[in-house]
Amino acid sequence: MTDPQRPTTNAMRRALRRARDGVALDVAEAAVLLQARGDDLTDLTASAARVRDAGLDAAGRPGVITYSRKVFIPLTRLCRDTCHYCTFVTVPGKLRKAGHGMFLSPDEVLDIARKGAEMGCKEALFTLGDRPEDRWPEAREWLEAEGYDDTLAYVRAMAIRVLEETGLLPHLNPGVMTWTDLQRLKPVAPSMGMMLETTATRLWSEKGGPHHGSPDKEPAVRLRVLEDAGRSNVPFTTGILIGIGESYEERADSLFELRRTARAYHGIQEVIVQNFRAKPDTAMRGMPDAELEELAAAIAVARHILGPSARIQAPPNLVDAEYALLIGAGIDDWGGVSPLTPDHVNPERPWPHIDELASRTAESGFQLRERLTIYPEFIQRGEPWLDPRLLPHVRALADPETGLAKEGAIPAGLPWQEPDAGFDATGRTDLHRTIDTEGRTADRRDDFDEVYGDWEALREAAAPGMVPSRIDADVRQALSQAADDPTKLTDDQALALLHADGPALDELCRIADTLRRDVVGDDVTYIVTRNINFTNVCYTGCRFCAFAQRRTDADAYTLSLDQVADRAAQAWDVGAVEVCMQGGIHPDLPGTAYFDIARAVKERVPGMHVHAFSPMEVVNGATRTGMSIRDWLTAAKDAGLDSIPGTAAEILDDEVRWILTKGKLPTATWLEVVRTAHETGLRSSSTMMYGHVDQPRHWLGHFRTLARLQQETGGFTEFVTLPFIHTNAPVYLAGIARPGPTDRDNRAVTAMARLLLHPHITNIQTSWVKLGAEGAAEMLRSGANDLGGTLMEETISRMAGSSYGSYRSIQDLVAIADLAGRPARPRTTLYGEVPDERVTSAAASDGHLPELLPVLPQ
Repeated sequence: MTDPQRPTTNAMRRALRRARDGVALDVAEAAVLLQARGDDLTDLTASAARVRDAGLDAAGRPGVITYSRKVFIPLTRLCRDTCHYCTFVTVPGKLRKAGHGMFLSPDEVLDIARKGAEMGCKEALFTLGDRPEDRWPEAREWLEAEGYDDTLAYVRAMAIRVLEETGLLPHLNPGVMTWTDLQRLKPVAPSMGMMLETTATRLWSEKGGPHHGSPDKEPAVRLRVLEDAGRSNVPFTTGILIGIGESYEERADSLFELRRTARAYHGIQEVIVQNFRAKPDTAMRGMPDAELEELAAAIAVARHILGPSARIQAPPNLVDAEYALLIGAGIDDWGGVSPLTPDHVNPERPWPHIDELASRTAESGFQLRERLTIYPEFIQRGEPWLDPRLLPHVRALADPETGLAKEGAIPAGLPWQEPDAGFDATGRTDLHRTIDTEGRTADRRDDFDEVYGDWEALREAAAPGMVPSRIDADVRQALSQAADDPTKLTDDQALALLHADGPALDELCRIADTLRRDVVGDDVTYIVTRNINFTNVCYTGCRFCAFAQRRTDADAYTLSLDQVADRAAQAWDVGAVEVCMQGGIHPDLPGTAYFDIARAVKERVPGMHVHAFSPMEVVNGATRTGMSIRDWLTAAKDAGLDSIPGTAAEILDDEVRWILTKGKLPTATWLEVVRTAHETGLRSSSTMMYGHVDQPRHWLGHFRTLARLQQETGGFTEFVTLPFIHTNAPVYLAGIARPGPTDRDNRAVTAMARLLLHPHITNIQTSWVKLGAEGAAEMLRSGANDLGGTLMEETISRMAGSSYGSYRSIQDLVAIADLAGRPARPRTTLYGEVPDERVTSAAASDGHLPELLPVLPQ
């Protein structure tokens, strides 16, 4: 600890009074309280215990302290990091000398798990080093020889084996994970974890610090993991490690960061407060242990900062039997205790016997109860916190009333498989038609206050990004450069033009329209297509989306495969050349469902172009199946997929992205999916949704990102402007987003799309669904050359509150082009010529669609 100066008596007295009175503490006050000792510590822990007790009362288990009966599975002791206090990690030579493999074999994993199940354990704690294959060739070679792409692929495989062959519930501690890693592992583990340890960056960045030379111990990286876990609805365990050289202020800051993340995403299921214990044969063997009074103070301050609903744990094997001290400080959980395996991270500290732990807990007036690795609150929340494939395993061991471990339950292996529901048609399957006649049942889904995260925290996070930028560039000079050579526009000039208004905006649109004429001519293109949204059940938590519903909501639906194929066949009969298919991230649909959908359409209508599955759906399919993105896209292509929509982009800037959505894929992953699709021969559109919590600087970054990717792959067919429809959008109903873009915004975005994407993306599409006929015609005069599709049905924008219907006939689209003074012609998805037979069929059926399709009253 680097704080030699003790707080003054007045500072301590004031901080203790504020804690007693339940007043919110700041970092400085928390740092003072972390130094409470003697009578001051007694005062502090008494108020913390009252907060804890109130939380247990609210949770319905007053006077209960929990623990998890577990086995410890040290899958590998290799790691790419070099933490200076760690005895768990070793090197390949020592493993070989001891006769061990680089990883535990499947037989070794299952042997531990089976023995644990026989002893009544219910948790299999997988502990391992971070990505050892990045540092150790021996780890890479072992994984390759066993057929695994990386360590996490082996973790996933072993978690499934443990579920199926023993019934133990995996809790995964594989270290730092990306957003995509979390999606891969969520279906195989009810909970995961990673200690934050500290936010003290200097302990990582400065030579000699305990985390120096360890890339995975950078605090910003670890905080990102906690946020991604919350976004992904993963019940997550984390905590702090005290006494490794951090200051009291830094320790307090770590707790406040945990509170911030817990508040924003409600995903932290427990916080461990762990005391440093020096170990021989480590660089920090001479460092003094964190004293138990210091640990008690840290627990009490954590309780005050994190509040009554937090679950706070202290490992019972590290507290020298001072159980009463830590219970009095405010813990409500002892963590995992194993009757079989040692604590491989602290091997010199044996677990207490469970009977002894129960007895010592009872001495402090509490009952010890067993829980599962996933806390009761998350079991009771259900979707989306617990994957359907894990429900049978959890239900077999959980008390249905309390969510704690079922008394006397013995784990037994159960199949890990997709839910049976699959493609049963359910719910309001006529929504595609009745959305135009009856509308939606309510303006928001029933779980509005939970599924999107904490609205107040979101409001605070959104505020800085919505501040307009100062514009210093000369608009006249920027207009001159745009007319002369738009590829040479600087960022400052482009930003000035994105803010243009009045005569400058008129001139900007004229320049863009002239460039459009020079590049693609005067023809306005359109496509005869049908949208098929096969389900709207989704728990991703996109805050702009009014389409997604819970499975129990009145407007929720899922189509059967026959219904999807029927709609595609009907579209073909009336001249369509494409179906565009997207849906919600339904927890019951397997990762192979997308293959079934594409195959169903191709089998019914072989000549139909299947334009389907957003990058979010691609990631969902890949992670559910355990396939790489490339392999999944290749399999989808083999099943009949012809191209993908470049939706789910919103704004390709995570500053905005994490306001708009709780759990959708980050920018880097969107780019990875689209790049990989292009490399496998699947072309895509590109999109931008704007007019919500964004600013022109975000639009500029989005355009630059798309242009760079197009220069790399050449795979984009067009750019589609998507004005934000605010009416029923949750982020607008919560008072955070503005009410969509203005007419000025729409004109500026369309014109600048033409200029900034030139010459890489030559087709700029405007949306009649979102702008109506007059608005779309105005965009055709501002640089756009494409009207998109006839659609035949459209539920996403209509559920959001768009008033422009779900269908436009060919004559309607030709009329919009006429408003802009331009001719119109049909196109294919890839902007090719439409076969004469299709043109004739479409013309013959125009305005006379089958009854199933929604036709707006004239």
